[in-house]
Amino acid sequence: MNAIKSKLILLLLGCTLLGGAQAAYPDRPVRVIVPFPPGGATDIVGREIADKLSRSLGQPFVVENRSGASGNIGMEAAARSAPDGYTLVVGAPQTLTINPQLMTMTFDPQKELAPVVVIASVPNVLIVNPKLPVTTVGELIALAKKEPGKLDYGSSSIGGTPHLSAELFKSMTGTHIVHVPYRGSGPALTDLMGGQIDLMFDNLPAALPHVKSGKVRALAVTTTQRTQSAPDLPTLAESGLPGFDSEGWFALLAPAGTPDAVLEKINSEVNRILKTDDFRERLAKVGAEAVGGSRADFQGRIQNETQRWGKVIRTAGIKAE
Repeated sequence: MNAIKSKLILLLLGCTLLGGAQAAYPDRPVRVIVPFPPGGATDIVGREIADKLSRSLGQPFVVENRSGASGNIGMEAAARSAPDGYTLVVGAPQTLTINPQLMTMTFDPQKELAPVVVIASVPNVLIVNPKLPVTTVGELIALAKKEPGKLDYGSSSIGGTPHLSAELFKSMTGTHIVHVPYRGSGPALTDLMGGQIDLMFDNLPAALPHVKSGKVRALAVTTTQRTQSAPDLPTLAESGLPGFDSEGWFALLAPAGTPDAVLEKINSEVNRILKTDDFRERLAKVGAEAVGGSRADFQGRIQNETQRWGKVIRTAGIKAE
């Protein structure tokens, strides 16, 4: 009887241990929300990293586009999801650091989403109509000061990094250039090439083909370092605006409360992927550069850019429409 009783105890103990054991993450498909339409830079980078994570972790990372409200719809959907690691979202400066300062939000992305890792960054570039009589940033500043209010600039949206890059430029140069907002980069670029507007800041991947064709003229990039995609272009800091720094970036986040072990596993795997030549080449083809880093690095970026763009928003008196 004692032997049978001992076996029963061992059996029950084994079942308890097995029931409490956690399956290795991930053990089923992971949803990756992209809060913008297909085809844009956020979508492209999101799909690239989802594909790599699917291959390396052995489960599908399935991209779901949920666009609308300047990215807020998709971000809120992620924030409201179960914090179990099976929903991720691709965030960007607009959705994390700018929208909360421009509009009334039904959720707080900085409190309700946990930073995981920054995947890649994309420079913005200052471009002008080729007929504008300037070939350098200095010449553009001189022209804008000579004829205040005569020049105008387009933007892909109110509150995006291209828009705020232009307002930062105006603030640092003391110039008055009129803002003409558009619904997307494409229409703004079309009007710039047609001469309806004089200049604009835009993400480098969208602008680069038109720069190469000569339909627009590039003066400088907005990052602190020159970009590998256009190494001949100077930075704005090199061009007489020390400290100018603006870029688009794309990062993974998860619902707040997701276990640290899961967040660290995703962070570690993405950092490994970002170091591979294959992935870096895939990013370079769309004008992006790998970033990576720790979760704390990402949190610091959010805090720094919230302060930077908040100052620009207040100085320019920008309001959401």
